[in-house]
Amino acid sequence: MTVVDTDRIDMADIGDEPTLDEMFAWLEPVPEGFKVEIVEGTVHMSPQRDTHWRIILAIIKQLLPRFTDDRLLSDVRIDFGEGNGFAPDVVKLFDSARKDGRGRWLPEHVEFVAEVISKGTAASDYGPKKEAYATAGVPALLIVDPYTGRCLLHSEPKDGEYHKKLVVDFGLDVDLTGTSLDLVLKTDAFPRD
Repeated sequence: MTVVDTDRIDMADIGDEPTLDEMFAWLEPVPEGFKVEIVEGTVHMSPQRDTHWRIILAIIKQLLPRFTDDRLLSDVRIDFGEGNGFAPDVVKLFDSARKDGRGRWLPEHVEFVAEVISKGTAASDYGPKKEAYATAGVPALLIVDPYTGRCLLHSEPKDGEYHKKLVVDFGLDVDLTGTSLDLVLKTDAFPRD
């Protein structure tokens, strides 16, 4: 007679890697004033700064006249593939976007992302996050860097990378008329760090 430990078998079937939901649950509650993201399985927790928020607000103020507020998000978790639970600084959803069965937005719902650089997370914004957005097919990604005083607009995603890049210094306009947003974003109110 052979004894089988079914608990051990069941546990062997479950991967050792925690899910994004489990990882975010372990991190609750997040201290007030902090933003938490998981990038390639690594937890990033960063404090919100005045400069950071003022840039986010300036972008949202310019989007609101053109798009309804239920299509705009800030710091809301969206999963961009395995190990990537991002909370982008600004998101514009497609008009047709609807939450999935779990009450979440999916990457294919995202029409535009703006990420404002923080010193501690800059490498993620310029690297793995940009790649994840391109892989998901996000049509336009704006990286706003208050340390260099520049905006980088990435568009035309294909095969996991963006094929068009526009660099704009603070004070000049970011021309988004070639994207589905079809607007010009003013940067003269963006503060520098």
